[in-house]
Amino acid sequence: MDSVFTKHYSGTTARVHLCCCSAKSRYPAEGEHKMDTLPVLSMSAVELANIQAWLNEKFAPELLESKSEIVECVMEQLDHMESNLKRAKHGDLKVSIHRMEIERIRYVLSSYLRCRLVKIEKFFPHILEKEKSRAEGEPSILSPEEFAFAKEYMANTETYLKNVALKHMPPNLQKVDLLRLVPKPNLDSFVFLRVQERQENILVEPETDEQREYVIDLEEGSQHLIRYKTIAPLVASGAVQLI
Repeated sequence: MDSVFTKHYSGTTARVHLCCCSAKSRYPAEGEHKMDTLPVLSMSAVELANIQAWLNEKFAPELLESKSEIVECVMEQLDHMESNLKRAKHGDLKVSIHRMEIERIRYVLSSYLRCRLVKIEKFFPHILEKEKSRAEGEPSILSPEEFAFAKEYMANTETYLKNVALKHMPPNLQKVDLLRLVPKPNLDSFVFLRVQERQENILVEPETDEQREYVIDLEEGSQHLIRYKTIAPLVASGAVQLI
């Protein structure tokens, strides 16, 4: 839960690590920690990107690409911030304010991870199938820990179904297709978004049989209510922000 998502989605991994290092340099590592050395609280690019990743994950109907490297970076810096605050002078109002900031960042990151776990539990067969069919070199939507959790969750679900119900059924009914039984993410659901970068010629599918497909331009700063499937690639690239 450390330096919060520096990669403004369209940014680079290198920028993430640079932001982590930059944030660490704002805190003295050794020696007496005086209150005037605490940084002025402001919304950094890293923290802003963390909130954007959290909101996207919260409002997207499907599981988005894992940001595990950024999560680790955020957790590392939070530990660093807390260790420095322990050396700070107690009783100063600034200490309380900075502790509130740490808890705020911790809440955002915890909520982000909880959102992902809820989606994994809800759509686990489809997520694992997508992971299995992933092309070589294509980024995974799961972190290694999430992948292990999803596999264990599926194994436990199959074991439970077998012990509780399937073994008591006729042999021809003892197999269950979880891919067919577990619902897929509803990519046709509508989402609110704010445009971060101007986009042209976005093809919008008709909502009724009487309508035709049409093309729209998304102006920077504008807000829209639109079908998620239409703008899913733009969410992944950071061109739009779910709100």
